[in-house]
This record gives sequence, C-alpha cells and structure tokens, in this order.
Amino acid sequence: ALKVALNGRQTQQMLVHHSDRGIQYCSNDYQEIHRRHGIACSMTDGYDCYQNALAERVNGILKMEFLLHRPADLAQASRMVQQAVQIYNQERPHLSLKLKTPDEVHRASLAGWITPDRCPS
Repeated sequence: ALKVALNGRQTQQMLVHHSDRGIQYCSNDYQEIHRRHGIACSMTDGYDCYQNALAERVNGILKMEFLLHRPADLAQASRMVQQAVQIYNQERPHLSLKLKTPDEVHRASLAGWITPDRCPS
C-alpha cells in the first residue's frame, strides 16, 4: 500500500507515515523505503494496541470537524491544527466527560477533587 501511495504521490512536501509497532513496519526493508523517499516515520511509543486507535480517533476528529479546507501551506496547516487542539481541549464539551472539556477535567484532577475514574458533574 505504501508503494502504491508513493507511485501516485502528487507533492514533494515532506511525508509522515504513522503506524503501530507491527513487525512489518519495523522491518529493515520497510524502513529502507522510508529512507529512500525521505519519509518521516512516526510510531506509537509502546506496544499498547489502543494507542494507535486513540491517534486515529483524534486524526479523524481533526479532519472531520476542524480542518474543513485545505491549508495553503505547512505554516497555515500548523496554525489550523494548533487552533483545533485548543478548541478541542478548552472549549469543546465531551459527552464522555459529562459535557466538561478535557481541560476542565484535567484541572479538577490536579486540584484533587476528582479521581481519574470520576468526572465532575
């Protein structure tokens, strides 16, 4: 799939390939493809299979809710992502957090009046 994507590539901008730490992605042959094409390799930092699912969820939210038009350049893309992360963490209430923002729940846990398994109501 990576070779097909590279053959259809329409840009010379730097690429980042994110994956879990599956043996096929860590292999010397696969990493050599990255080196030959100047692809930055991004992998989860451990062997927890749920980390990649979380990354995919966040990427999906960014694409579907925040990055609604194509940025003009990398600098604009970076600003758009920074703004989306700020909105997501500080302004967007989450149903799973009882309609609190992640920032509210985090600050409450630091203050010691909630435990990680209990959100403020």
